[in-house]
Amino acid sequence: MPNARQQLADQLSSALALSHAPLAIVFSDEPIDGVPAFDAPMPPPTGDGRTGRVPAGCVFWMHASKGMFSTEAADHANCSVGSLTHGFKTLEQAAGGADVAAILEAGWVSEEVFPEIPVVERAWRYVSYGPLAECPVEPDVVFLRLNAKQAMVLSDAVPGLRFEGKPQCHIVPIAKEYDQVAVSVGCMLSRVRTGLSNTELTCAIPGGRLPDVVAQVAATTAIDGAVATYAAEDAKRFRATP
Repeated sequence: MPNARQQLADQLSSALALSHAPLAIVFSDEPIDGVPAFDAPMPPPTGDGRTGRVPAGCVFWMHASKGMFSTEAADHANCSVGSLTHGFKTLEQAAGGADVAAILEAGWVSEEVFPEIPVVERAWRYVSYGPLAECPVEPDVVFLRLNAKQAMVLSDAVPGLRFEGKPQCHIVPIAKEYDQVAVSVGCMLSRVRTGLSNTELTCAIPGGRLPDVVAQVAATTAIDGAVATYAAEDAKRFRATP
């Protein structure tokens, strides 16, 4: 029998016609039984000491489709911004990174923006990722890759849905700490590092709200189906041969 998370994953994938299965993100102080550590090698550090198992924590979203794994702070540490949003670095620590200096110099953000970025409120030891259907515990955040139409459905389905910009990863703490559903239009740092398609957006859903969100999306999809049928029938008048 499928478990509740698998059922919700299947229902959400069906209602939104997702091309990529929903992902689970779990913050914990103890390892999750049976979940292996992400073990890619770390490259040599940069001049300011940064390295990690991937260029940035957002890259773990792409690996997560293949199965569950756990990460620690050091695995995320090549990206000072992602380490900040996930609670692994303080604002002062992140500000000392050469990567932050580079994006400030480019004018991508200003120093005044950083204190306003949502962050996970404390440093957890582990962040685990994987397909929602395979997650052995209740997730803190459910992560989606969307196209514009799917974001439209969510916008109708979820009152108070937040649309956010850079950095893309801050939608994770918005979902976890503020209990809000958030869609990100993405950011250039993350799009380059993850290879996210130009047509894709991302979304973070608080794990505890997932059953309600799935129900709201299913209802909205049914309504949109009825409206689409009406619009298609009405449009036939304009294609009729005189």
